[in-house]
Amino acid sequence: MARKGILTPSDDTPAKPRKQPDRLMPRGAVGALQSSLTRLQENAVQDLDPHLIDAAGVADRLGVDEQADETLRESLKTYGQQVPVLVRPHTNKPGRFEIVYGRRRVLALRDLGLPVKAMVRQLDDHALVLAQGQENTARQDLSFIEKASFAAQLDAEGYDRQTICDALSIDLPMVSRMLKVGKAFDIEFLRQIGSAPGIGRERWMKLADAIQDDDVRDRVEEMLSVTPFIETSDARFEQVLACALNRRKDPKPAEKPVPARTLRRRDGTRLADLKRSARALTLTIPMRDADGFDDWFETHAEALLQELHDRWSARPSED
Repeated sequence: MARKGILTPSDDTPAKPRKQPDRLMPRGAVGALQSSLTRLQENAVQDLDPHLIDAAGVADRLGVDEQADETLRESLKTYGQQVPVLVRPHTNKPGRFEIVYGRRRVLALRDLGLPVKAMVRQLDDHALVLAQGQENTARQDLSFIEKASFAAQLDAEGYDRQTICDALSIDLPMVSRMLKVGKAFDIEFLRQIGSAPGIGRERWMKLADAIQDDDVRDRVEEMLSVTPFIETSDARFEQVLACALNRRKDPKPAEKPVPARTLRRRDGTRLADLKRSARALTLTIPMRDADGFDDWFETHAEALLQELHDRWSARPSED
């Protein structure tokens, strides 16, 4: 059985999405007023401490683009935050929040020591992944593998196919194709490759098919140690794919065993065995019946072989 590595998807039973308990709302005029206040609060933009905002949902980014992050920080520092992020009240920690979308903006503002402009909405887990997925779909910079990984993570967390369709605004056949790729790779492996924005579905499928071979999988995992030294994500993918395809060779047919040739004494008893293979010519002297000849041969082997080689070199040319 092949060892479990970074390319091997986890066999753990996927956790089901948490079901939010129904909230009992007051009825009558008080209930209507509270509902109106809740809607106003959700539509209002609030300033939040970025240190009070925790991760939630499914990670959509693979790897870190330091140059893009620095550009974002400079933009926020110069022009301020123009587009609010979306958060929800933390499900288990009063006074804290969970990010729905806008993670990079939150991290950049945290680095700058600035508050985060955010809309706060009451969302259950199902609504959270829908909002996150639809925000991702509206963005043009997410690569194919980032969307496929997002779909695979939702599937692993127990969301049904229709929810994944709704989150990514795609149809069921496309979900199946994305899941085939997204589920073929461990998330840590994908993070080492990165977003690979120039690589589409067909080339990711080619890599997914190649690593079904255990030997290829092991060699690709060994190759990952050099990927941090490859500058771009696309180049890292190309190197990994080349490694996978170069190692994926059809096995050679097994060679028929060649029987050893027995060398005999003048009296016909066995003296040694001579065996030729594709790599070597081997002389074997059985020690049980050698009567000391094995020790003598070992002492004089170099001189004997040199004499034989001289005789071979002095033979008449066959040209």
